[in-house]
Amino acid sequence: PAAPARPRALYAHALNVQGRCLYDLILYRLHESAEEEPHILLECDSGVLDAIQKHLKLYKIRRKVNIAPCHDLSLWAVIPGEQAGDIASSLAKCADQALILTPDPRTEVMGWRLITKKGANLLEIIPGSHIGNIQDYHRHRYKQGIPEGVKDLPPGVALPLESNLAYMNGISFTKGCYIGQELTARTHHMGVVRKRLLPVHFSAPLPKESIPEGAEILTESGKSAGKFRAGGGELGIALLRLANISEPLSLNTAGEKVKLTATIPEWWPKNASK
Repeated sequence: PAAPARPRALYAHALNVQGRCLYDLILYRLHESAEEEPHILLECDSGVLDAIQKHLKLYKIRRKVNIAPCHDLSLWAVIPGEQAGDIASSLAKCADQALILTPDPRTEVMGWRLITKKGANLLEIIPGSHIGNIQDYHRHRYKQGIPEGVKDLPPGVALPLESNLAYMNGISFTKGCYIGQELTARTHHMGVVRKRLLPVHFSAPLPKESIPEGAEILTESGKSAGKFRAGGGELGIALLRLANISEPLSLNTAGEKVKLTATIPEWWPKNASK
């Protein structure tokens, strides 16, 4: 039988020695075959671009690896609408404008990742598409409970399994040694994940001024149920104790209590812990 096609995109994380997330990444393979010189494009939170370059240079040792930012490219998320159509066939027609169009490696609900030359005409590449803004993208993520970037996954704080990375194709349990592997593998094989990142819906829109990082989410009796990570409007993402998610919960913001409800996302594996 023919060998299965290698994926074009891979979801990954850099961890610290304590097994906590530093940076979430999506890696794109630009070279077509194993014989070609490897070219990998790395997508990261723009706020940590310099930090990631330093991090990679630290580990390249004496290898002949060139690391450089690509300022001439644009990244787009193509979120499926009611009638998604055949996105893949669009690429063949516009290969000169689109460098990569591939399913988002994390989960189907995130649609496709599209990388183009700067200034490319999106409506030509994907006819019938509607161009939204970054807030639309974040709303979609929060509704689905998909963490991304350093606000949702604070460096040195977020744990891979609590952040649902095993559900998002972000952890390999067969890969050889990597930094932070011991804690991740041990928790997976021996432990129980009692807290997870979940999408939350607030009873009123969040105040425009930012809520302190890691603000406490409380049960009705005032017991800590978890921590708020990030959000906008009435949607957000929070790290919550699974034992408390069906109770009435609230977030204290500037002396005001905002009620919230948490949900288990539909894209989670069906045997996922509730």
